[in-house]
Amino acid sequence: VSLASVPSRGRPDRTIRPATAPATGARRPMSAGLLADVVVVIHFGFVLFVVFGGLLAIWRPKVMWAHVPAALYGLVVVTVGVTCPLTTVERDLRERAGEERYRESFIERYVEGVLYPGEMLREAQAAGVLVVIVSWLAVAARARRRRPAVAA
Repeated sequence: VSLASVPSRGRPDRTIRPATAPATGARRPMSAGLLADVVVVIHFGFVLFVVFGGLLAIWRPKVMWAHVPAALYGLVVVTVGVTCPLTTVERDLRERAGEERYRESFIERYVEGVLYPGEMLREAQAAGVLVVIVSWLAVAARARRRRPAVAA
């Protein structure tokens, strides 16, 4: 019988716990590996927003205020080769968790070879840019249709 399972004197809702056990309700810090996984999910969400956020803006035009800077940032990352801060944060957390620090980009690590063949990187990037441009044109066309005609 462990101490954690022994009820304390007449109080069935309380148990005697060894001194090393955390107090009930105490929070344990989230592990660095789990935090890195959370960063990966957030990063995927951001990449999806960069590519498809313009389509969301067709339905909700105010989304463009967030999508334009996100898409421009994505364009800079792809064309200039800037490392996204989310990638740096994930790498640091992986290293802190005792995992090997990887060198490739987020796209190379998680997307390339999974969603499209690795040798088709430029084609996939072009398709993403095309989705953004077409969605922005659709947002602009919708905005024009909503404006009242001005009498000349």
